[in-house]
Amino acid sequence: MSRASYAQRVDGTIQQPGSRAERRDRATAETRAAILDAARECLLKEGHANLSTRRVAEIAGVPLSQIHYHFGSRLQLILAVLAAENERLIERQRSMFDTPEPLWVRWELACDYLDADVASGYVRILQEMMAAGWADADVAASVRALVGEWYRLLADVARREQERGSDLGGFTPEEVAALMGMPFLGAEELILLGVTEDVLPMRSALRKVGTLLQGIASVGDGARG
Repeated sequence: MSRASYAQRVDGTIQQPGSRAERRDRATAETRAAILDAARECLLKEGHANLSTRRVAEIAGVPLSQIHYHFGSRLQLILAVLAAENERLIERQRSMFDTPEPLWVRWELACDYLDADVASGYVRILQEMMAAGWADADVAASVRALVGEWYRLLADVARREQERGSDLGGFTPEEVAALMGMPFLGAEELILLGVTEDVLPMRSALRKVGTLLQGIASVGDGARG
């Protein structure tokens, strides 16, 4: 979205179908999306500490005032970028975990996604906001809510496995969710720090958890047979 196109939409130079209210709502959604895209681009290049709302507005092609109108503050803008990325990835994981394949197969897919999520920039934004939350209670509350979505999803997965007859070994579904999620958070943090596999074999260790899950599933199938 260029500054010219933004101005044309606002002053009505560009005529679009629909009622005035529909055109206004569409323009509002497009402006918000352009700001989020620009903020994400800046975050990946510069990190949250160096994020400039003026630069975001320049890339999005909107007045600086639009950032404050839509998001209120620089921090809320960053959290909105994180929330949008989180929603996209939660939907991906939900689709993956809703498949009928054994849990170990889905664990392997989660391992496949690890590097893709790091490369996407989502992991960096999440980790930076987690660190920011140590000193800011509002940020901490927002990040806890986002991370909580992942653990609720994982707990639902474990609960369904239990209902299908899998033995959770005395763990509750919520405890299984913690055991599934925490290793990925730790691995992501270390990958961002530049820790390599020859120093700490994180990826191969996570893969072998899948092998353990496969073995547990085989034992369970044999017992039921």
